[in-house]
Amino acid sequence: MYEVTVEKTTTLQLPDLIESVIKGEEVVFTQNDLPVAKLVAVKQEKPRPQFGSAKGLFTLAEDFDAPLEDFDEYRK
Repeated sequence: MYEVTVEKTTTLQLPDLIESVIKGEEVVFTQNDLPVAKLVAVKQEKPRPQFGSAKGLFTLAEDFDAPLEDFDEYRK
């Protein structure tokens, strides 16, 4: 965790603070030795699958589940 006083923020560059947050650090801003704000990275959530989202993207042949002629000898 990295602490920064509010008074010192005028001399700091925001891109530098954001870069340290991206690397995994938390930046806590303090005023009068009390924490007043925290800068943390946003958690990246995995997208949840949407059931039915592939509807219409592919079609099955009408004889998809019909027996194959190559296996006739095994079905006897």
